Amino acid sequence: MEILNKNHNSVERFWNDYLNENSYKKKEVPLSFYFCDNKKDADQCAELVVKGIKQATATSLWWFKKNNTPFPRVGDKYIITDWDGNPKAIIENIEVKQAPFNKITPEFAEIEGEGDKSLVYWKKVHEAYYKREMKTYFEDFDENMIIVCEYFKKIF
Repeated sequence: MEILNKNHNSVERFWNDYLNENSYKKKEVPLSFYFCDNKKDADQCAELVVKGIKQATATSLWWFKKNNTPFPRVGDKYIITDWDGNPKAIIENIEVKQAPFNKITPEFAEIEGEGDKSLVYWKKVHEAYYKREMKTYFEDFDENMIIVCEYFKKIF
C-alpha cells in the first residue's frame, strides 16, 4: 500500500461526486492510496476492486508502525487509485482482523481476489512484497509477523 501524500487533482472531484450521490456527511477527503509497489500490480488491483473481485487487503502491522499510519478501523473509507493517482473506487472497511502471516486462511486469500485466489499464490506474492518493503529498512520478513486483514466493500 502506498498512501498518496498529494492527491491527483481528480481525487477531490471523485469524492465530491460520491458526496453528491450519498447522504454521507463527512466532507473531508479520505486517504487515497494504490495497492502494491509497481504500476502493473497497482493498476490491476484497482481494476479488481472496481469489478468487485478484490474485497480485502493485507498490510503488515510492521508497515503501519514504521510509517506512523493510523490503524484501520471498521467504517474507514478510502479512495483507491491507480499507480498514477487517478481515482478508481471508494471502499469502506467492514471488518479488520489481525493474524500471523503463517495463519492466513484460504478464505482470506480468495476474498483478496488476486491471481488464482489460492493461498499458495497469496503467500508467494505477499511474502515477496513484504520482503521488498522491509529490505529498505534492513529488516527481515518473519512468517509469524502480524498481518492486518482489512475486509471492505466498494461503495462508489
